[in-house]
Amino acid sequence: MVDDGQLMAQIGVWARELGFSQIGVSGVDLSLAEPRFLDWLAKGYHGSLHYMEQHGTKRTRPAELLPGTLSVITARMPYLPRDAPSDWAARELQRLQRPQEGVVSLYARGRDYHKVVRGRLNKLCERIAEAIGPFGHRAFTDSAPVLEKELARLSGQGWQGRHGLVLSRDAGSMFFLGEIYVDFALTPTAPVTDHCGTCTACIDVCPTQAIVAPGVVDARRCISYLTIENKGAIPEALRAQMGNHIYGCDDCQTICPWNKYARKTEVADFDERSPLVGRQLVDLFLWDEETFLRRTEGGPIRRINHERWLRNVAVALGNALRQASGEEAQAIRTALRARRDHPSELVREHVAWALQQG
Repeated sequence: MVDDGQLMAQIGVWARELGFSQIGVSGVDLSLAEPRFLDWLAKGYHGSLHYMEQHGTKRTRPAELLPGTLSVITARMPYLPRDAPSDWAARELQRLQRPQEGVVSLYARGRDYHKVVRGRLNKLCERIAEAIGPFGHRAFTDSAPVLEKELARLSGQGWQGRHGLVLSRDAGSMFFLGEIYVDFALTPTAPVTDHCGTCTACIDVCPTQAIVAPGVVDARRCISYLTIENKGAIPEALRAQMGNHIYGCDDCQTICPWNKYARKTEVADFDERSPLVGRQLVDLFLWDEETFLRRTEGGPIRRINHERWLRNVAVALGNALRQASGEEAQAIRTALRARRDHPSELVREHVAWALQQG
């Protein structure tokens, strides 16, 4: 057992210097969460996220993923842009009322968080090693079989809200999570209690009814999954419900009352990139592959490639066409027809559907 009182205080100082807002400590016993996770898999709620089931119990048993792990240091990093206005949530909801504007999830408007968060976690590890000497460790951020929300809950970062995300009374849910598995024992920080009360705002607002029970999300219906993780066709029955979302979805977060306490980041990497914010769908659909790669360089959107980008925007254009008339409708049809003979069958299918909407 490391004399961890002073060490954790110092780690907290270093973490804040690196842009993290809170540090916690969890043990490695996730046995209470394991049955829930296995049930979620058994019901097929993971969809095509086959990596969720490929690692056996390594996800729920940290010491199997990294032998020798005795404790997990957890961290959270806010990602609201530094210049976000105080009424940011209302503004995001207003975007949904402008059907011809493409909406990209807030977290994806800056640099790829995997690189940013993991890089800073590794810097934190270097400072710990300078203080206590070499130690066994590995840093993660949504990048390995880690049950990060349960580790965050156990370490007092927040509770798991009805939308399935970690919620904090003083920070809402607009933050990234990171973990450092370490080979020495630390005193765990205490969990916090659930404060969702009787609120069901996130469940009620979900466009595709993906939250099938409090804290349980059927990924196969979730817009974030459909526009990002899903590599094939978007189920036709869900397309009309997706509105103008073209990469991810924040609806369950922007409606959450606790996010009035969401904190702005101190990390410039998460500032919004103008080519992704407030753009018309017709303009975004005109991007060729070279333009797509250039304007998404360094960001998470690149992972879906140009083909799936066109798929997503085509669906949003179809939804916009249903509400448009006159010159606006004609501009949408013209843009869609320009991709009607696209080499990709996936793109052609979604363009054909979109044209049928008006």
